[in-house]
Amino acid sequence: MKAIILAAGVGKRLWPVTQHRPKCLIDIGGQSLLHRYLVTLASVGIRRADIVVGYKQEMIRAGVERDDCGVKVNFLVNEQFHRGSISSLWIARTALDDDVIIMDADVLFHREILRRLVESPYENALLMDETVKQTGEECMVVVAGGRVIALTKKVPERYEYAGEGVGFLKVKHADTPHVVASLRSSVDKEAWNMEYEDALLEYFRDVKVGHEKIGGLPWTEIDFVEDVRKAELEVLPRL
Repeated sequence: MKAIILAAGVGKRLWPVTQHRPKCLIDIGGQSLLHRYLVTLASVGIRRADIVVGYKQEMIRAGVERDDCGVKVNFLVNEQFHRGSISSLWIARTALDDDVIIMDADVLFHREILRRLVESPYENALLMDETVKQTGEECMVVVAGGRVIALTKKVPERYEYAGEGVGFLKVKHADTPHVVASLRSSVDKEAWNMEYEDALLEYFRDVKVGHEKIGGLPWTEIDFVEDVRKAELEVLPRL
């Protein structure tokens, strides 16, 4: 199993911070998010990671070079990093050569959250914080008929239950062609401003994707300046 970390974006909503560094290099408690990712990956037995870079990529490369965490890192370059995240996962399609954990690069999380995904009995799985109800920006894991039917900010009318997605997706190697085919449907329409989650509807239709609940474990996605404060004051002390 390997990780694919999507770290190419500009992070416009966090511009007071990201004008100086990529989001994955935000310092929380003396360590960057990316350092924490690599250490946590190694702790659950994942020793390979492909990182999709673009914006200020030289800073990410330098950070990884300084930081020997026991994970072999390969870089994939998204030259069109101003586009939606679908462009980064599309670049990474050639790296889907094993069971993979696809990871957004802007989450501070307890290592048990990643362990729960890696060890899930579901070969394809998402993490769901079932304690979170959608109030606006949350990307929701939507479940119906015992399987995930969507990962989206636009929740469908009919479903059984939903919770916020953490931003990590486990995909079995044999099912990665379904991910690529699902992305291709949007890429062929040149829908480059999409987030990759909304381009996976065909994948969720064709592959049974399970979920693991992680409500109560500390984590936060970092999109806004106030999320940095939440990470420092509420999440970090519980890691």
